[in-house]
Amino acid sequence: MDTSTRRLISAILFLVLALIAGLLGYQIIEGWNFSDSLYMTVITLATVGYGETNPLTPTGRVFTMFLIMVGVGALTYGLTAATAFVVEGTLTDMIGRRRMEAEINKLKDHIILCGIGEIGRHIVREFLKTQIPFIVIEKDEERLKQMGKIGGFLYIEGDATDDHVLLRARIGEARGLVTALPQDRDNVFVILTARGLNPNLRIVSRVVEEESRVKLVKAGADDTVSTNFIGGLRMASVMIRPTVVSFLDKMLRAGGDDVRVAEAKVPPDSAIVGRSLGEAGIYKETGLIVIGIARGESYELNPGPDTRLLGGDGLIVCCSVEQLKKLNDLVAA
Repeated sequence: MDTSTRRLISAILFLVLALIAGLLGYQIIEGWNFSDSLYMTVITLATVGYGETNPLTPTGRVFTMFLIMVGVGALTYGLTAATAFVVEGTLTDMIGRRRMEAEINKLKDHIILCGIGEIGRHIVREFLKTQIPFIVIEKDEERLKQMGKIGGFLYIEGDATDDHVLLRARIGEARGLVTALPQDRDNVFVILTARGLNPNLRIVSRVVEEESRVKLVKAGADDTVSTNFIGGLRMASVMIRPTVVSFLDKMLRAGGDDVRVAEAKVPPDSAIVGRSLGEAGIYKETGLIVIGIARGESYELNPGPDTRLLGGDGLIVCCSVEQLKKLNDLVAA
């Protein structure tokens, strides 16, 4: 809870206590009923200048003067606290948070990203570029604020190893989870928790120490990525074959409407299962050329239009973001 919120709550409590004190004071000192005591307390605290409800005794007048001073102080403090609450953006943040919670509750077939450190921030950028529905779980508030500068995205401030936080991220309706926490033991814990909550989830994990890879896989990770290995391999590739690396970067990391290599998964219940590429209308509807089909551990490169599609096939294409949307809609029909 921030400072402005605490001040506003304190101001409200101060006013409530003053109201109770005035109500009880008039009942005890003057012997008035509840209605008269409440009315006199309200007009006194509000300093509106109305006349006395009933004639006051000398003790009652002293109490009223004290109550007026308390009312002026409470109203001044309350006004200051309310102004700070609005000006400092707390009210705006609360409204924005409620809107975000409403959007989170609508999530389905999304990806959960755990951690937005040095690795996670690049994942966020790629998801934003490709317009992939996703939600971030991060316990560092400062990192969330910094990442907010690159674009709007859904997030939950919390610990990804907590099953309640994963449930808030609608893990039951998610299609994938990426855990990019800096410690392998934390990634293992996230994987174990996530796999228990959604057995059908595809999980990709960062691996820091190479000897931890086996543990991550045993915990339930479908795939692991070693940032040290990938970084070293890329440095060697840039030195040996710079033109190839540059081309692949263009294909894999382009943004907007630029051409990129992408994959569209064919669901087992898709209407195009059993049809050939030509019969499925992929060329006609999307204008794309399928450069490969992934089937389990094998790949069929440059498939012809007569190639039959099976449930679970991964269609590898060169396309723009808009073309990829059309292809995903076609295979999901």
